[in-house]
Amino acid sequence: MCGILGVVATSPVNQLLYDGLQVLQHRGQDAAGIATAEGGRFHMHKASGLVRDAFRTRNMRDLPGNWGIAHVRYPTAGSASAAAEAQPFYVNSPFGLMLAHNGNLTNAEELKREMFLSDLRHINTNSDSEVLLNVLAHELQAAAKSFRLDEETVFTAVAGVHRRCRGAYATVAMISGTGLLAFRDPYGIRPLVIGRNDTPKGTEWLVASESVALDVMGFKLVRDVAPGEAILIDTEGRFHSRQCATHTVHAPCMFEFVYLARPDSLIDGISVYDARIKMGEFLARKLRATMPHLKIDVVIPIPDSSRPSAMEMAHQLNVPYREGFVKNRYIGRTFIMPGQAIRRKSVRQKLNTIHQEFRGKSVLLVDDSIVRGTTSREIVQMARDAGATKVYMASAAPPVRYANVYGIDMPTKGELIACGRTEEEICAEIGADGLIYQDLDDLKLAVKALNPAISVFETSCFDGTYVTGDVTQEYLSGIEDQRKDAASKPRSEDGDGQMDLNLVSRSES
Repeated sequence: MCGILGVVATSPVNQLLYDGLQVLQHRGQDAAGIATAEGGRFHMHKASGLVRDAFRTRNMRDLPGNWGIAHVRYPTAGSASAAAEAQPFYVNSPFGLMLAHNGNLTNAEELKREMFLSDLRHINTNSDSEVLLNVLAHELQAAAKSFRLDEETVFTAVAGVHRRCRGAYATVAMISGTGLLAFRDPYGIRPLVIGRNDTPKGTEWLVASESVALDVMGFKLVRDVAPGEAILIDTEGRFHSRQCATHTVHAPCMFEFVYLARPDSLIDGISVYDARIKMGEFLARKLRATMPHLKIDVVIPIPDSSRPSAMEMAHQLNVPYREGFVKNRYIGRTFIMPGQAIRRKSVRQKLNTIHQEFRGKSVLLVDDSIVRGTTSREIVQMARDAGATKVYMASAAPPVRYANVYGIDMPTKGELIACGRTEEEICAEIGADGLIYQDLDDLKLAVKALNPAISVFETSCFDGTYVTGDVTQEYLSGIEDQRKDAASKPRSEDGDGQMDLNLVSRSES
């Protein structure tokens, strides 16, 4: 998961993009980048680290222009330590293109070979986003009839991208002299929303991974980008859209609602907060039905994503809800940290217990999900150290047993605590006195209740069913081998990992 933004405004957008990235920081902490356009020139700065660390005043001054794109990176493909793989990416031919991408292409290696052998294009990094950029560039070149582009040509090119690319991709791109392009894969796996702001100078447009970015920047939510749809906002601020895929299935990623997205976001017409409330309702119902003998004194969330589910469970069970953990806001989300050793070390740095909420009590800890089990094991022990007499664990999501290949960092089954274990064995592994998981059917019902128009969800990490239909065991084994090779190599040192570009495009010549 990454966070992406694209803006066409009536005034300079550098501060707007920076503020938007701050709001989307939860979607990626590895690197950040902003690209803007002014006249016939692209400007870009990207660097490793958090948004606040990647940009200084001098960097912001070097990002003029009224339209641009931005990205926060969470590494899933390529190298977690390679500053060169920070986004946006740039290619000068044809026309001059900048691109930022959230998701993961499942046929990236095949496309790399095609790029080299047929399209005569060189891919310089391990990032599938650079592959996507070059596919778009090739399709634009093939569709273009002259040095000027119109919306028909651009949408024809996106249709070509959909024919060639597989997997998950929500994308924003700048085409020099033409405008801002945004499109979503034919399954709508990764989210993308459109916002509008009417000003005295004209209409401004913004596309973002989550609606919370629109709220904070004063834009009104218009709608989600539909699966397979492309939108083009030209440099004059005119809005164009078209369905560019021949076959679409709306199958948003369930893990967005479980964990990835902020609770104050709306994704595909569904309130993430309300979805998590519903998850708590269904899980409490299951707990009453399957474990009526449990004596629970208090329900405690593992902050932050599980709070709505925990509150609703406490309400449904008629048990007090308490905050038992204090979170250090300056420690990143352990789920998206590169490396198991870093995740394990950070858990106790990130959370501290309020002892009086545990001492002498039978506690039900509620988490949004249990992935690797590292955090759960540490937290259960922290509850015992604080004096809890019994520690039960509830997961608002089903067991995560399978690799995710659509942009979430759980690519190998061996890292997943639920893989090859029964729920009783998982319970013993994390040291809890009892464990309850959400049923997958209940999870789907909980989210679908908020938007009955969506009947399919991408739930591969729970059931092993990959909606794009192209994920083979050979592909999964290949990813696992790559991960093992990467884990055996030391993290590279890339200095400060910064990159600035001032790029002249075709419209200046």
